[in-house]
Amino acid sequence: MKETVMIFNPPARDRLLKIEMALFPAKVRMLRFEAKDYEQTLGTLAGLGDVERAPADESPEPASKLSDTMLVFAFIDDHKLEQILGSLRRSGTGPLPYKAILTPTNQHWTPLQCFSEIRQEHEAMNESR
Repeated sequence: MKETVMIFNPPARDRLLKIEMALFPAKVRMLRFEAKDYEQTLGTLAGLGDVERAPADESPEPASKLSDTMLVFAFIDDHKLEQILGSLRRSGTGPLPYKAILTPTNQHWTPLQCFSEIRQEHEAMNESR
């Protein structure tokens, strides 16, 4: 599979351009998704074919309420991922706190389920500080 960075709820054009410039040297495919795509699974959107959707424990936020940009890295090895993350930090895009790696578990989630899970993890980490 082709190394891919999936961007959900893309930021404003100037910030998106900085992300694109940070990803360009890594020669990874960048896919942008809008709210209309959020009913599909991450695996399906990444190109794994029709991946069956996992049942939701609770109703996630409506797509229009996705509060920030989310990046999902697919088919990227650890070394290249570290390079990409460093490039994103240096790019001036500002914080991108909602990031995930496509896994056998989350490939069955919708983008909204993934965002909700990441947000809960961030909240739990910030409470423990």
